[in-house]
Amino acid sequence: MKESKEHIIIVASRLFMQKSFKEVTMSEIVKETGLSKGAFYYHFKSKEELFSEVLTYFFLNVTKLNYDKYSSQSLHQFYNDIAMGINSLTGFYIEKFKGSMEVSELSINYFTLMFDAIKLFPELRQRIVDFLYNERKQWTEVIKTARERGEIKSAMSDEQLAKIFISISDGVGMHLIIQGVPFDKIAAPLVELWDKLYEQIKV
Repeated sequence: MKESKEHIIIVASRLFMQKSFKEVTMSEIVKETGLSKGAFYYHFKSKEELFSEVLTYFFLNVTKLNYDKYSSQSLHQFYNDIAMGINSLTGFYIEKFKGSMEVSELSINYFTLMFDAIKLFPELRQRIVDFLYNERKQWTEVIKTARERGEIKSAMSDEQLAKIFISISDGVGMHLIIQGVPFDKIAAPLVELWDKLYEQIKV
């Protein structure tokens, strides 16, 4: 990616996070980048096009957990790897976006912006659905392996257990952020609850 294009994406991302997609104007983005209008519009012709690129660059690629990198031989290690991944990604996210915002404000704005994006780009919903499907599949496979290796035992199916672990992540994470807990502080409470569930099913 050309340096000037990436610079535009980062600047626009910060502005969208500080305000909202609707509130930010193209002239404001151009001004904040420090580029000439010609240089700016060479890369992006509209705010919608730029917003789509922001979503792809940051929200769908750079800040996405890569489950393939995590341990698949132990459920306990798998969810601890995920927690470390969350810490790594949130650290990167905060560094890129924070600016003058408080981290707790940044955390809430992330979800606000994502819901705006889903309304603006219906195709984005399917990409998120695909990601969620892959997430559930990865958890299910690791739990299946853990059961086969004698690490865990439960009357619930592998997929049911996967859904519970994921629901803890999604539900508790959202509740903490709404309460003002910043992104970089949510991994530890998640692991604490995952540990409690793990204690109930480990052999």
